[in-house]
Amino acid sequence: MFSKILIANRGEIAARIIRTARRMGIATVAVFSEADAKALHVREADEAYAIGPAPAAQSYLRGDAILEVARRSGAQAVHPGYGFLSENADFAEACAAAGIAFIGPPASAIRAMGSKAESKRLMVAAGVPTVPGYHGEAQEESLLAAEAQRIGFPVLIKASAGGGGKGMRPVYKAEDFAAELAGARREAKAAFGDDRVLIEKYLQRPRHVEVQVFGDAHGRVTHLHTRDCSVQRRHQKVLEEAPAPDLSDALRASLHEAAENAARAVGYTNAGTVEFVVEGEHAYFLEMNTRLQVEHPVTEMVTGLDLVEWQLRVAAGEALPASWPPVAEGHAVEVRLYAEEPEQDFRPATGPLRKLRLAGPRDDLRFDTGFEGGDAVTAFYDPMLAKLIAWGPDRAGALTRLSQGLAQLEIEGIGNNARFLRRLVRHPALRAAELDTGFIARHAALLLAPPEAAPERVLIAAAAGEMAKARANRAGSPWAATTGWRLQGTAETVHLWDDGVATRRVTLAWHAGGFRVSLDGAAPRDIAIGGKGDHLALLEGDASEAFAWIPESDGCTIHMAGEAWRLHRRDPLAPASDDAAGESRLSAPIPGRVVRLLVAPGEAVAKGQLLAVLEAMKTEIKITAPRDGVIAHLGCAEGESIEEGTEIVSFVAPAGS
Repeated sequence: MFSKILIANRGEIAARIIRTARRMGIATVAVFSEADAKALHVREADEAYAIGPAPAAQSYLRGDAILEVARRSGAQAVHPGYGFLSENADFAEACAAAGIAFIGPPASAIRAMGSKAESKRLMVAAGVPTVPGYHGEAQEESLLAAEAQRIGFPVLIKASAGGGGKGMRPVYKAEDFAAELAGARREAKAAFGDDRVLIEKYLQRPRHVEVQVFGDAHGRVTHLHTRDCSVQRRHQKVLEEAPAPDLSDALRASLHEAAENAARAVGYTNAGTVEFVVEGEHAYFLEMNTRLQVEHPVTEMVTGLDLVEWQLRVAAGEALPASWPPVAEGHAVEVRLYAEEPEQDFRPATGPLRKLRLAGPRDDLRFDTGFEGGDAVTAFYDPMLAKLIAWGPDRAGALTRLSQGLAQLEIEGIGNNARFLRRLVRHPALRAAELDTGFIARHAALLLAPPEAAPERVLIAAAAGEMAKARANRAGSPWAATTGWRLQGTAETVHLWDDGVATRRVTLAWHAGGFRVSLDGAAPRDIAIGGKGDHLALLEGDASEAFAWIPESDGCTIHMAGEAWRLHRRDPLAPASDDAAGESRLSAPIPGRVVRLLVAPGEAVAKGQLLAVLEAMKTEIKITAPRDGVIAHLGCAEGESIEEGTEIVSFVAPAGS
């Protein structure tokens, strides 16, 4: 077994590999960019080395720099994690040439499966069913358009050289094909340096089902059961579960067999995933990911295995156990916590992360993250913050435990999808396993609905929690207190809370060891606060309700009854904002590159019209007109890299308005 390994990755997967290596007595070497100098994986590794500036192309994608660190540190093997160099055949070969083990499949398997077109041809030869489509080398636009007509609309354009939803565009009508092809090629070129595409029949209600496979250097290949990854946004997974629910025994067995045949066809070793689209009782090969998957914890939860441990063992030459595959026991479900704004088309978010933790008991729960409170989320990398995984004796039990875990999640300081995930896990259609890749879009009205108004108990808890904290913090002198204390009589404090729906007034006064509270001028009630620190209880009569009070610079967040409410403190003397003026200038929400500008100064535009496309955090962000107007000015040029807050376009009112 290796005594020291280098982890050629960052964030959650690097921290996760470190945990297994530490348990096995293996020393770890981390690499980091300038943006990650204080990151969690750097703090937890035994050694850490800088490898370049923040952009991945100048750091985490620098195979030469990483191998130099491996030589300097004496690492015997490199674990590539997922993303970055994990599916780079040239890097795997460079490791071998340097006498350093690559903890993954051979370069030949990576190369064979790295091209969607080539992998489809291999699968056809191996007898694995594939979706009807065009996988040829010729890429002339007229030929691709003709192939799309032959296959029949709707079709799906996909980047030949990559995955993760990049360069993937559904096309429903022939007249839209040229524009979507251009967009897919642009995304593919930016993500993979290769703008070749393939075209497939677009299935209407497909499920995304995958099979975990493992191979060793002794010729053994086996499956480790199925996963369902159908719940996606932007063609990227949000919720995964194992085993995949509601598959017939015959279909499940055929998926296992097809996955093993696919792995054998390329001489596969180590961990990999064979992905299928499933509609009814029909399954079609989608692609093979020649690496560990983000969703591997759900397989670990139902098999009791540590897949990273077995990656290390296989890379060191060990054989897989003859008893595999182990029986899958119970059910596991995982959700991905992203720094993003779901209500804004899942726009990525950046900034300081003030708090990230899972409070309460951890039984049957796992929380994998590469962040801690105090870290920053930058625009240079994927916006995933953490994964929350729950196990139960059956699917209903796993979903219930996951819902409970989401209620225990405390995250502050940055936009995130926690509320969206809570709604998703409780949705009756998800509970009924009515799964396909269009699930989120079909249920968007509920899943992406604006936040509901905060209940009055939440507003009261926010004000009372703030007052209780102030009283606990006073330094002995009543003159230093900020609690409304008076030498004679009792003073009231007024709190204005904006919950995103309305601004509400809470009036508090100290009273008999507690508070007398009035909401929006209603009759006052007597309440008290129990608990200590951030974890308190609202007491009224014989009723008690626990809540967490999380302070923010401009307000607080209240966690209560499995929900979270972000409340902004308002100043009653502040002037009203000028919403119309705010809409006259559209700025970059995060740093990125302007890939398209579709308007010019003097051009009249309508509300909702697409004005520009910004590429940031592996995502294309569409900038649309918030109202009718006339373009007054362009603040950037196509192809330009811009910072957060940079003006993209400015408006003037249309003539006659």
